Amino acid sequence: MIKKIVGAALLLVLFGCEEQIVKKQKMVVEGYAQGTTYNIVYISNSGIDYQRAIDSTLIEIDNSLSTYQKKSIISKFNQADSIIAVDKMFTDVFNISKQIYEVSSGAFDPTVAPIVNAWGFGFENLHSTDSLVIDSLNQFVDFTKITLQDGKVIKPTKGMMLDFNAVAQGYSVDVLAELLDSKGIKNYLVEVGGELKAKGVNMNDTLWRIGIDRPIAGLEEREIEAIVNLDNKALATSGNYRKFYEKDGMKYSHTINPKTGYPVVHNLLSATVITDNCGEADAYATVFMVIGLDESKKILSKNKNLEALLIYSSENGDLQTFITDNLKSNIELNLDKK
Repeated sequence: MIKKIVGAALLLVLFGCEEQIVKKQKMVVEGYAQGTTYNIVYISNSGIDYQRAIDSTLIEIDNSLSTYQKKSIISKFNQADSIIAVDKMFTDVFNISKQIYEVSSGAFDPTVAPIVNAWGFGFENLHSTDSLVIDSLNQFVDFTKITLQDGKVIKPTKGMMLDFNAVAQGYSVDVLAELLDSKGIKNYLVEVGGELKAKGVNMNDTLWRIGIDRPIAGLEEREIEAIVNLDNKALATSGNYRKFYEKDGMKYSHTINPKTGYPVVHNLLSATVITDNCGEADAYATVFMVIGLDESKKILSKNKNLEALLIYSSENGDLQTFITDNLKSNIELNLDKK
């Protein structure tokens, strides 16, 4: 009788262990949103698919922040004469933008939207790059003139517009990560349009590994410059090697300097920023592409919460890298490509 009891207990233990193994599942949710793709991987003990909740959240974000949705809050603001009521998502992104605007001394300015449109990189793609047009639009670029109070955003003149595209995708990653947190998910990787946030570990119980592209235009196949082991952090990359156009023999970058109204010209090819929040990482990556290598290093030296990989071109055209000290233990350079 005792042997039977022991045997039954052993079977229960074995089945219990097997049940635990079965419950640990890799869930993958993919789709299309915000003019790009998203890919979310999480480890679940229940096997619940959160696709519907994720898609609903992305629609909610678009209804607030997408300049490509004519009825979104930001589109209504851009069309309004002066004042419009906003929601929490708009308020969150506005406040992030305000913070980065101040830290960057205006290098990050969402009111540059009319000029981005004029250069053909915005939501209207006007391609009106005559210097008189650009100069006339400069009067509308000044984020300090936009105020937010009591749930309403106010602008002094109808011509002013906002474009949060340089922060909204990163913010979307943060919101989706919060959704998974609320569901009790402890291990995940959220990616929207190349911006990411990681928590915990993958199915192999190791940190999530993220490949950083080699910033060279026209490559037939993707080449990896570095691999980052993302340890409960968010990551965003901005670069000028993919999004540009040529006109009259000139190559124009999509990164516009808000202070001049013209595309940037410097040797920084891509900026990868790692920090706690993806919205901030996204915004800082844009800032670095505006201000260039040397000024980016100055900001990084003052903010130890930021980790960064900056890839730039040397005087003879070779690729070079700058890595902050706090990132070096979690990054692997592709030395075979050097």
